[in-house]
Amino acid sequence: MVASNLPVLESLETTPSVPSLPPAPSSRPVGLIQGLGFAVVGAALAYLGLVTMGHVQGIFKVPVVLASVAALFLACDRAGKAIWGRWFDPGFWLSLSWLVLLIVATTIADLLPLGNYRDTTKTISAVGNAPPNLFSSHPLGTNNFGLDLLARCIYAARVSLLTATFAVVMSIIIGGTIGMFAGYYRGWLDTIVGVLTDSVLAFPALIMLIAIAAVLGVPKTVPTAILKEGGALAVVGIPTMVRLARANTLAFAQREFVLTSRAMGAKNRRIIFKELLPNVVLPIISYTFIVVAVLIVAEGSLAFLGLGLQQPIPTWGNMIAEGTLTVLRQHPFIPLVPGAFMFLTVFSFNRVGERARNLWDPREAKV
Repeated sequence: MVASNLPVLESLETTPSVPSLPPAPSSRPVGLIQGLGFAVVGAALAYLGLVTMGHVQGIFKVPVVLASVAALFLACDRAGKAIWGRWFDPGFWLSLSWLVLLIVATTIADLLPLGNYRDTTKTISAVGNAPPNLFSSHPLGTNNFGLDLLARCIYAARVSLLTATFAVVMSIIIGGTIGMFAGYYRGWLDTIVGVLTDSVLAFPALIMLIAIAAVLGVPKTVPTAILKEGGALAVVGIPTMVRLARANTLAFAQREFVLTSRAMGAKNRRIIFKELLPNVVLPIISYTFIVVAVLIVAEGSLAFLGLGLQQPIPTWGNMIAEGTLTVLRQHPFIPLVPGAFMFLTVFSFNRVGERARNLWDPREAKV
């Protein structure tokens, strides 16, 4: 029987294979050329809008600057996809680059050659309300007191990032622990936690922040602002973390590895911290980027309402609050510069958070 199969095997071995199609011509050179072309156009438009048209009214200058931003984005998109493939996401990498650059700048801000950002006694002779000029000592302009807007935005970012990070860490520790215990033990504990969580979430967040800020008082220094505002923001963020930790605990509590550990006689404490915690913490961490973005906006709202740090200590909120109706008409860049910093930071945290959820929590990413 084996011998009779030999001719068949030989015929199969000698059967000519189906010829494969020739590989498609590489599109890498085309993509690189397109990226270079968009980069040249974007750089030319940026120079035209920021330098040549420096004293032109914003209604004519802003479209040119926006067109340059769009061209530079297309340059990154074409070049990135030509090098790394069609799955390259320029929005994510630009967002991540912005966050890294901002964090590094806030960390070494004291070492950077920045202008004066808070001492008005040293800017008496400086030009107030100087418009942005990338090739001057004040590339993003100055405010009414001659303080450098670039330096103020970087130091304000330090306050916002530290406050939001402190609030998120407290929310994860407190809310995550409560949510895991409620989701694991269920019963009366889950009922009480659910009622309290729903009650806090039903209360308007801004009104709650105003009430807590009124009780704690207006901070006078950066450390006290991080503690007071961070604590108030943590109260708002804890219910979200409780519900997120509870939902993931319910999902993993019925998995095989948990049931096996329980059948082998493992104690509840070991199951919670050894089996459930490593699986629950990843979805929570992926969601924290989005929570940080929300808390940055909330911190800016408190400062805008006068419940955060006061001038001349900069925060994005009190810098935007400088933009009264008269200032907006005559010097719109004063509130727009910190507003752009806040927008880019919040947008970047959202994009990075979406990518993190796709990697660590694909079920939530589909929602």
